[in-house]
Amino acid sequence: MSTAQITIPLDIPDIKVLQTQITERGEFIITVESSLSSAHCHQCGREIRKFHGHDDWVTVRHLPILGRPVYIRYRPQRYQCKDCEGHPTTTQQVAWHESNSPQTTTYDTHLLLQLVNSTVEDVSIKERLAYDAVLGVIERRIENRVDWTRYTHLGVLGLDEIALKKGHRDFVVIVTARGPEGRIAILGVLPNREKTTVKEFLQGIPIPLAKTIHTVCTDMYEGYIQAVREILSHVRIVIDRFHVAEKYRDAADRVRKQELKRLKQDLPKADYPQLKGSLWAFRKNQADLSPEEQERLARLFAYSPEMEAAYLLREELTAIFDQATSLPEAQEQIRAWQECVRHSGLSCFDDFLNTLDHWWNEITNYFANRDSSGFVEGLNNKLKVLKRRCYGLFNLSHLFQRIFLDLEGYRLFA
Repeated sequence: MSTAQITIPLDIPDIKVLQTQITERGEFIITVESSLSSAHCHQCGREIRKFHGHDDWVTVRHLPILGRPVYIRYRPQRYQCKDCEGHPTTTQQVAWHESNSPQTTTYDTHLLLQLVNSTVEDVSIKERLAYDAVLGVIERRIENRVDWTRYTHLGVLGLDEIALKKGHRDFVVIVTARGPEGRIAILGVLPNREKTTVKEFLQGIPIPLAKTIHTVCTDMYEGYIQAVREILSHVRIVIDRFHVAEKYRDAADRVRKQELKRLKQDLPKADYPQLKGSLWAFRKNQADLSPEEQERLARLFAYSPEMEAAYLLREELTAIFDQATSLPEAQEQIRAWQECVRHSGLSCFDDFLNTLDHWWNEITNYFANRDSSGFVEGLNNKLKVLKRRCYGLFNLSHLFQRIFLDLEGYRLFA
C-alpha cells in the first residue's frame, strides 16, 4: 500500500531541491542548490559569472512542516572576478539566508511574529531553539533605535517616564508619537529624564519630521517642558488632563480624610459606622453614582458641609474638562471656577490653584484640540505587562526593540 503524499511549497526563491530525507527524530533535511549563476564582486560590485567552486555545506533552520522541524542544507557557490587585480573570488549571497545566520529569513520572520506579546524563553521552548538563537533574530532584524525613514508625519508627541525596577527611581523616558491615523510609534527610550538628555533626543529628529509635530503631551515635569520649548518652539505643549485631574481630586480627597477623622472622634459610636463605605462613593463622578451611593454621600455631607463643597467643586471642574468647548470659553470657565474656590473658604485647593496659575497655558491648551497623554498611558500599561512577562528589561536597546516589536510586529510580520 502506497503512502499518501502532498506537495508543500518551501517559499524559497531561486533554488532546486536535490534531496529530501527524514531523520530518526522526525526532522526534515532538504538539500538544495541555488539556481542563480552569478554573484556580485565584493570589491568592484560588478556581476560576475565565472564559477569557482563551492564553500562548505551550510545547514539552516526553516519553517516547520506538519509540526516537524525543517532544515535547509546547501553549499554556497563561489564566483571569480576577472576584472579586479588578483582575480578575487566572492561567495554568492542568496536572498533567503543571511551569512552566519542559523535560520532562513522566512523562519526569522516567523520567530519575530511568535515573539509579539511573548518572551524569548517561551519562543525558545516552543520552537525547540537555543535562547541565543531567538535573541539573535531580534538583534539582526529589529533596530535598537528609531529609524526616522519609517515616518513621514509624527503629529502628537508623548513624553513620560517609567521605572525599570519597582520601588526604585531609575526612571527612563519613553518617547512616543501618535500619527494622524491614530497609529502609535515608539521613537526613543532615554536613559534618564534630565533636560539635556531630552533636548539631545529632540534635536536628533530630522527637521522635516520635526515640522510635522504640532503637539507635545506630557506631565508637569519642568525638564520636559523646558526642553520642548527650546527645541520645538512651534509646537503646542499640553499637560495631560489626567495628571491635572489627579491633582485636584487628591485635594478634595484630603478633605474627606480630614473630615472622616474628625467625625470619628465627634460622632457617637453608634452613628459613625453608618458612614462606612463612603470612600468609593466619594471618589466616583456624580453621574456614575448608584441610588445607594447617592444616599450614602447625602448622609455623609449632612455631617460635613465642607466635604460636600469640596466634592461639588471637584465635579464642576471635571464637567468643564468633559464638555466640548473652545479654548477661550474653557479658560473663562476655569477662571470663574477659581473664584468660586477662593470664595468657598476651602484651603485644600490652594496648591492646585498655584499649579493652575503656573501651568495655565499648558493646562488649558488641552481645549485647543483635546489632545491628551491617553495613548502614552495606554502604552505604559503595555510596558508594565512587558516588564513582568520578561522578568524585567534593563538593557535600554533591548527594551526599545521589544516595545517596537509589540507595537509593530503584527503589521510587519503577520
